[in-house]
Amino acid sequence: MKKEKKFSLYIIIAAAVLLQLISGVQYWYAHRVIRRQVEHRANSEMNIKRLTIEKKLAVVETAVENMAWAVEAKLSEPEEMFDLALRTVKQNEHITGCAILFSPNYYPSKGYWFEPYAVRRADGSYETMQLGSADHDYTQMQLYRGSMEGDSTLWTEPYLDKDGARMMLTSYTCPIHDSKGNTVAVLAADVSLDWLNNVINATHLYPSSFNLMLSKMGQIMVCPNESLVMKKTIHNLAERMNDTTLRTINSNMLSGKDGSGRFVDNSGTDKYVFYSPIGCGTGWSMAVICVEKEIYHNLRSLGTNLLMLMFLGLMLIAFIIQRMIHNMRHLHEVSLEKERIGNELHIASSIQSGMVPKVFPPYPERDDIEIFASLVSAREVGGDLYDFYIRDEKLFFCIGDVSGKGIPASLVMAVTRSLFRTVSAHESKPSAIVSQMNEAMADMNDSNMFVTLFVGELNLLTGRLRYCNAGHCPPLIVNPDVNTLPVDANIPVGLVPDWTFTTQETLINPQTTIFLYTDGLTEAEDASHVLYGEERMKATAREAVADGRTSPESLFNQMTQSVEAFVDKAVQSDDLTMLVIQYKRSERNFRLQRSLTLPNDTQTIPQLHEFVTEIASSLAIDEALAMQLDLALEEAVVNPMTYAYPPGTQGVIDILAMADDSKVAFVIKDSGIPFDPTTKDDVDTTLSADERPIGGLGIFLVRQIMDSINYERVGKQNVLTLIKKFNTEPAE
Repeated sequence: MKKEKKFSLYIIIAAAVLLQLISGVQYWYAHRVIRRQVEHRANSEMNIKRLTIEKKLAVVETAVENMAWAVEAKLSEPEEMFDLALRTVKQNEHITGCAILFSPNYYPSKGYWFEPYAVRRADGSYETMQLGSADHDYTQMQLYRGSMEGDSTLWTEPYLDKDGARMMLTSYTCPIHDSKGNTVAVLAADVSLDWLNNVINATHLYPSSFNLMLSKMGQIMVCPNESLVMKKTIHNLAERMNDTTLRTINSNMLSGKDGSGRFVDNSGTDKYVFYSPIGCGTGWSMAVICVEKEIYHNLRSLGTNLLMLMFLGLMLIAFIIQRMIHNMRHLHEVSLEKERIGNELHIASSIQSGMVPKVFPPYPERDDIEIFASLVSAREVGGDLYDFYIRDEKLFFCIGDVSGKGIPASLVMAVTRSLFRTVSAHESKPSAIVSQMNEAMADMNDSNMFVTLFVGELNLLTGRLRYCNAGHCPPLIVNPDVNTLPVDANIPVGLVPDWTFTTQETLINPQTTIFLYTDGLTEAEDASHVLYGEERMKATAREAVADGRTSPESLFNQMTQSVEAFVDKAVQSDDLTMLVIQYKRSERNFRLQRSLTLPNDTQTIPQLHEFVTEIASSLAIDEALAMQLDLALEEAVVNPMTYAYPPGTQGVIDILAMADDSKVAFVIKDSGIPFDPTTKDDVDTTLSADERPIGGLGIFLVRQIMDSINYERVGKQNVLTLIKKFNTEPAE
């Protein structure tokens, strides 16, 4: 007895050490994963904000450089300068003010200083004036001297304009030349910095995290502490905190680098900072700062809970060991073996049951699809399987039957279901899904087991059904008559590697039901070993249609009652699985429909911006979401403009916008070469720009912004559908 107690103590100590080691490894790994996730989220957020800022600045640059030629053409007419400045402001909503700063005494009649200026006021009115004077000596200002001395365009440091716009500005300047090529003036477009705060602080990673924006000289342009804005530099903050890491981060940001770091502020709080530069030659840089304690708060709570669970586990282990010692003399080897086998079968049955969807209806929020299914094994575990899920407005589903029964069949079933999920997550074509599953299973099929399998992909927007049948029972199509879906004679999965499987397709009309089953239904036997059969199954389906019981659950129940009545008290000889899918798409009442047709010319993209702006206004969409939609549409439309048609070929891109009370959809069509952008792998944004392969970032951004991306090749057209869900009240 003493030996048994000593042995029990050793087991408890070993378990405690093992649990502690496992907990430590899990904690370390979770800490690492969370750190990577935070960095990925921060970089994604900064990428979106950077693109938004750069897009606006690029529009201003283009406007100024396009207006410069008009100023140069009108140099002989000084009074026209006021009209040109005013026209620049009126034609560009991003430009607050416009000034033309002439070199001293360029027009002797206008005096030493001549600065025609136009500005848009807060109330929407416009004002023009002559700003140049001794009190407003622009010849000493950066926006004049920078372009005059360097004879080049540039973005100025942010500054407070007290005389003209009377707000915080940054200006984009462009030199003006006379007919001899001499630099005689500077055209400057003023951009208000008020919008920057809205863009930078539109989202936060954590409640206490905050965002910064720095100018190229290190001035703080956006900050939660308004007393620091344009009054302190990042260098001042680094010196106050006396943290060498922060100084390195400061230097990197001012050098236009991106990266991350960790520092300790004056209060002793550990913080992480993620930073990235802004392009367009501004020299600006943005940063996201998060409190370490907040990032790992849940992890620390989990660690405490794990320690408590470990203690309880040790107590439980001690109790179990004591009970085992108390009872082991009274247990027989045979009963132990039976209990072990029974437990394993029960666990296997639970695992197998948990691998297939069993919550119905699975998508109560959708009105275009209804599904019901059931799997009944002939033994504790079996080899039947079914699965389904929705990706990009497409329903991917499968049903299969593994050769054999019992635990071997259940293991193959588990592998098959996992392969289906893994492969279909990045592949849409059913034959390609089945082919990849076949290669994987044939490669490891030492037991010569196989799986009859039916894989389908139903487009919930169009009703197009693509499918591949690998030796499985052909489904029934119920609407309103009952017919068998035509299938090609493909072999089951896992038998022969390199087999060429085929994809078939058909159009499923709304209110059509697809009835899928395994041969456990048609081969169900009564006491006399008579089979239930396909004809009896079809007759039962027709009776359900005649009785109006065509919903998936109703059809399933009628089929179940029929087969149970047929077999009566006979023992179930095979696994029986049924999967019933009803396509219910109906015409929707759209409260908005707009269309736009553009040529394959990226110069027409401003028309797309106006189109999206009008839709956002009609739907009362907030500015942040409207900017995201604008960015996604631009990426999606520029792609076919650039690549769909051969060089020199004229083509068009049609954009249709439809919205109801819950979402807005954009359908983009072109008649170019077939190209499915949704098949491109997501770009790894954790890599640097030099390490990332060229391309892929556009569709990555679209996926980040939109809730669904759906591609179809309809006839000779590429059809890309983007859907964004939103919560908003109908426009008044």
